[in-house]
Amino acid sequence: MTRATARVAVPRATTPRTATARTATPRTTARSTPTRPELRLVPGATAASPRRRRLPDAVAHRRAPFVLLVVALLVGTTLGLLVLNTAIAVDSLKATSLKAANAQRAQEVQRLQQQVVSDGTPEQVARSATAAGMIPAGSAGYLVIGTDGKSTLRGIPAPAARPTATPSGG
Repeated sequence: MTRATARVAVPRATTPRTATARTATPRTTARSTPTRPELRLVPGATAASPRRRRLPDAVAHRRAPFVLLVVALLVGTTLGLLVLNTAIAVDSLKATSLKAANAQRAQEVQRLQQQVVSDGTPEQVARSATAAGMIPAGSAGYLVIGTDGKSTLRGIPAPAARPTATPSGG
């Protein structure tokens, strides 16, 4: 006998109950269970049943496309994540190199701005001009054009004086 067919009714120990609501006759019979027929294995039934043998193949054939679909989705998702992760890593490296180049350019701009500020003083401009061979201008004259189209000279223009000494320096 197997576990499924070995159900046996276990008699319960009857204890006297005190009941105030019920005053019927106490139970004297045990609970009756329907009797089931005893099941047995028929010898050779599994070898002779061709339907039983084909059923797992049919189930396997029905499940094969689903399993292939799940495996393909897993592989596709994994490859997609790999490509996405690689692209993010490449972009991160690019961003890091661009940040470094940007910082270098910012330092260059700051250096050039400081150079413009230091070289923009009138004394420095005059020194640079004389070093380049330029001479200071003399007094200037201005032409003023009237409403009638005639021009009038204001001031006395004078030519620049020749330098007496050759500028020394760099």
